Amino acid sequence: MGAVIALENVHKVYDTGEVKVPALRGMSLRIDPGEFVAIVGASGSGKTTLMNIIGFLDRPTSGHYWFDGKDVSQFDRVARAKLRNEKLGFVFQGFNLLKRYTAVENVELPLIYAGISARERRRRAMEKLALVGLSDRANHMPSQLSGGQQQRVAIARSLINNPQVLLADEPTGNLDSKTGAEILAEFQRLNHDLGQTIVLITHEPSIAAAAPRLVTVRDGVIASDVVHRPTLSEVDDHHPKAAEPYAAPHVNGAARELVPVVH
Repeated sequence: MGAVIALENVHKVYDTGEVKVPALRGMSLRIDPGEFVAIVGASGSGKTTLMNIIGFLDRPTSGHYWFDGKDVSQFDRVARAKLRNEKLGFVFQGFNLLKRYTAVENVELPLIYAGISARERRRRAMEKLALVGLSDRANHMPSQLSGGQQQRVAIARSLINNPQVLLADEPTGNLDSKTGAEILAEFQRLNHDLGQTIVLITHEPSIAAAAPRLVTVRDGVIASDVVHRPTLSEVDDHHPKAAEPYAAPHVNGAARELVPVVH
């Protein structure tokens, strides 16, 4: 099966008029369907620029970006918006729920823009709320929900169009550590049970550790790409040793080779 996301020698340069600022410096990255990947880096590392390109919010200055086998590198704003709406789901740090709408109405919103009938919108929205364990909170306003519950509503909304890729940008940033851990467990469950492809963006290594694959960005390049354990879908029940942790050096798109972690 081909990669759902493939970047090859991607550069991004911001031209301020007086100076050109390179944000990405020849980055290459491949993400296959069903992977759960965390991209981690400090402020100014290039991780946000990388997320913007992956999420069709920006495009490379040079290099190639293939999404599901199609070169989308130079798609214009309208074409990128169409892909964004049809292929991606977004979860943000701030939840981005509309305060005057109930949980189920917030989840329905993307379907309104897609022209789906009211009955079908409600059916799908209730299905996604059930998926994240919030069926009994469907008619609650955001102010009546805890932070963790609001983020679960946001996750349900991000899944409403059955996206190929779920992009989560600092999704635990506004949550306490216990609630943040619960949200990370939700992402793990979605990846394991549904095979949902997830790309998690964070500056915290402890948050990134929830994903089986950790990509570290530094100075606009991939400094390391480590698989510290197989994804659960790859673990054979008859071969429990497959669940042992592995590290996979994979710098800037180079081929990965699984090697046991030495503790």
